Amino acid sequence: MGFHAIEAESDSLELIAHDKAVHDIAWGEAGVFASVSADGSVRVFDLRDKEHSTIVYESPRPDTPLLRLAWNRYDLRYMAALLMDSNAVVVLDIRAPGVPVAELHRHGGCVNAVAWAPQAARHLCSAGDDGQALIWELPEAPAAVPPEGIDPVLVYDAGAEINQLQWVAGHPDWMGISIENKVQLLRV
Repeated sequence: MGFHAIEAESDSLELIAHDKAVHDIAWGEAGVFASVSADGSVRVFDLRDKEHSTIVYESPRPDTPLLRLAWNRYDLRYMAALLMDSNAVVVLDIRAPGVPVAELHRHGGCVNAVAWAPQAARHLCSAGDDGQALIWELPEAPAAVPPEGIDPVLVYDAGAEINQLQWVAGHPDWMGISIENKVQLLRV
């Protein structure tokens, strides 16, 4: 499969690399972003080299789309991705493409959202169909996650499916979650 950069206008750039629909993007350092797709891959793009992308992860199950992506703003080596119909959060180190450094499996249903803490390199939150928002603290070396996994350090039960979450960058002890027809603000 080829990778193509199409410059339609001077202020627009279209990058084509995935075989199927792109579901999410996340920006890393200046000029670098990643995307996840229905083709089951996470690709990293650098605007300084518009002819190439790097596949840092592919779903272990063929034809399993990746739905969400979050880049760790505090430590740009790490990102987290969500697979469709999965209760897992896949943590990736872009220096070691292909194999997750950790998989977090404590949700009782599909995970819908993931976000890294804006003030700490090792904390992230996931939320899902089970109505839970889970805050995780990864070991200092994420590759040190034991085979049985780790438990979240904080669990919030919203009582209904959580569709999305955002950690507030300017106030890192607050986050917002979307549930049904409302937004809840949580102090963590």
